Amino acid sequence: MRLDKFDRQLRLMILLTQNREYTLDQLCERLEISRRNLYYYIEGFKENGFIVEKKGQIYRLDKSSPFFKRITELVHFTEDEAITLRHVLESASDTSIQVRNLKNKLYKLYDFDILSNVEVSKQVAENISTLYDAIKEHRQVIIKGYSSPHSNTTSDRAVEPFLFMNGNNEIRCYELKSGMNKTFKISRMGGVKLLDLIWCNEKKHKIIYTDIFQFSSEDKKPIKLRLNRLSCNILKEEYPIAEKYISQEDEQHWIFQTDVCSYKGVGRFVLGMFEDIQVLESDEFATFLKDKIQSMTNSCL
Repeated sequence: MRLDKFDRQLRLMILLTQNREYTLDQLCERLEISRRNLYYYIEGFKENGFIVEKKGQIYRLDKSSPFFKRITELVHFTEDEAITLRHVLESASDTSIQVRNLKNKLYKLYDFDILSNVEVSKQVAENISTLYDAIKEHRQVIIKGYSSPHSNTTSDRAVEPFLFMNGNNEIRCYELKSGMNKTFKISRMGGVKLLDLIWCNEKKHKIIYTDIFQFSSEDKKPIKLRLNRLSCNILKEEYPIAEKYISQEDEQHWIFQTDVCSYKGVGRFVLGMFEDIQVLESDEFATFLKDKIQSMTNSCL
């Protein structure tokens, strides 16, 4: 076997087992091969006992394949073990080249954007670990004994989890029974059971967004404002994250342009400083403000 071919096969194996997903074209581009050769390598994996998953244009190597099981029995860490190991390494001296190398290897294996900064109880840590596996493997779960303050009940929920939120304290899921996307607090879960069932409603998954004014929604609406110096300074002071959406137009004016989930938050800011702000977009937002002004006027009569 030619070494360059073997090298590409190993690189493809790594790409197909990483946390992120690649399309066929992205795989071909990264490996600098044709689709024909890519299909040839994938068929070779199948012939050698690997379990190859296919969803649309996305291919993955199932880590339950016998080869991976033999490897992971020797070198794999659970997510909880990875978090603990990371904390140990973070407390060690950065002057050690061995520590730096271990950190680099650990970060390549695990998605710490999801696993990091989890200061929680053992049960919550177990819930997060199971949900993390479910997202990686596109599997359904049963949320055991979820305590809902709205209905004042405790019940099991069959869901498809797909997005961690709010510093890993919440998770966005598609609930099978209601057919709705919902956000669940992980601390209210009695436990999480990972099922052998693969997602079957992925097209119905809807991400929920949170804008800089702390309003949330599945949809976003564009706004564009011209700010004078005072309103620009106050916006940055009250909502520091807004600064990256502000650009200077001239010596006296700044443009604030972003998407919001609700007009209520930004509307409150604009109405509070209406003499210092000009609405450039959108017409829908301008109508919202006019209706608010009319409502306030009526209430003062």
